[in-house]
Amino acid sequence: MAFVPSVERSNRRPPAHESDSKRIELTDPDELDQELEGGRMTFLEHLDELRKRLIASIIGIAVGSVIAFIFLDRTFHFITQPMRTMLPNGSSLITTEPTEYFMLWFKVGFLSGLLIATPFVLYQVWLFVAPGLYSHEKRFAVPFVLFSSIFFFAGAAFSHYIAFPVTWTFFVNFRDDFVMFMPKLGSAFSLYVKMLLGFGIIFQMPVLVLAMARMGLVTGRFLLKQFKYATLIIFILGAVLSPGGDIPSQLMMAGPMMVLYVLSIGIAFVFQKRRPAEED
Repeated sequence: MAFVPSVERSNRRPPAHESDSKRIELTDPDELDQELEGGRMTFLEHLDELRKRLIASIIGIAVGSVIAFIFLDRTFHFITQPMRTMLPNGSSLITTEPTEYFMLWFKVGFLSGLLIATPFVLYQVWLFVAPGLYSHEKRFAVPFVLFSSIFFFAGAAFSHYIAFPVTWTFFVNFRDDFVMFMPKLGSAFSLYVKMLLGFGIIFQMPVLVLAMARMGLVTGRFLLKQFKYATLIIFILGAVLSPGGDIPSQLMMAGPMMVLYVLSIGIAFVFQKRRPAEED
């Protein structure tokens, strides 16, 4: 009589919470602690990681600058070509300080080195963010660096070949006949750099939306619903961020942002995090 109940108890399937507790007991506590602690970083560890990435980025920019200085003569004439060719007859770029032209060569070399080191710098940004990601999210390192670099160079190219010439032409023609247009070379280069870096950053919008969509922070439907508000914000940013302050440069800043926002909506629809029901 006493043997039968024991058999029934041995054949009885344990409840779900009992089986879960047994699986937890079978897990090595040391391995569990290592897994939990592996994804955690203290505040000081974050600062140390940031220091390492900044040092690596500075070294990468320095190496890129050394490479850029080898071809500095060609690079300098390539950058200043839109400024020189669109000047009216009788005008020229001028310098008013003894060291201005000399220091400008170093600025061009540094800017070129920054562009050369952009993929490496973006990779350092990824390495800083990666410890806070899950293992399946870390496989996006190569696509992140690749597409961030592509869009940055696309923005820089758009600025050099389209946005800056349009803005520069506007300033060249916005004058009376009795005014001789002879801009300072340093001021012209400063405008060029602001527009180049500005468009390089603006063109990162699809990459940012892609990352946010994969993390479940935004969806294509959400971005589509906010289209009218996004349009207003984009034109306000175009007016604020435009280095020239004129209407053509504002439109040149806001126009690509609108195109990139529409592209980002499509990217969000394709790569957004799916719900279980949608996946089925």
